[in-house]
Amino acid sequence: MTLRLVLTRHAKSSWDDLTLSDFERVLNKRGQGAAKAIGAWISAQGYTPDAALCSAATRTRETLERSGLQPETQFLDGLYHAGADKILSIAQGKGSGKTLMIVAHNPGIAEFAGRILQRTPQHPRFADYPSGATLVADFEAERWADLRFGAGTPLAFIVPRELTE
Repeated sequence: MTLRLVLTRHAKSSWDDLTLSDFERVLNKRGQGAAKAIGAWISAQGYTPDAALCSAATRTRETLERSGLQPETQFLDGLYHAGADKILSIAQGKGSGKTLMIVAHNPGIAEFAGRILQRTPQHPRFADYPSGATLVADFEAERWADLRFGAGTPLAFIVPRELTE
């Protein structure tokens, strides 16, 4: 059986309101448009997720909401600034559906994306995984508990700038 993973870093966030904590920051105007563009791209490519694991931070929640995608979603404090090992553990324990989306933060999501694949995509922005960056990868596994580093086959990687220019 093939499982599909969609990894999205939250879209561009705003630093305008310095009274907000990092956890409470919202998307800026560019990020709002990017989230919508990423969601449209995911749908158009046939990568629509059945389920999502999303950091509970405001900017990740808003990225998922503005994407227009409506998977069954779990909002998790544990994904807020989680490292690669923690993201793997959460995906193994809470992943569901055939196509799972994870919306989280750098540097953890970039490290996770790099470690989960057999080979990295030939894309100049993959290593820095900018805001809104999205990876789609397939795994030969029966269940999310079987997810392992180095097992994924990349299908696509895109950054919002490629969709909004």
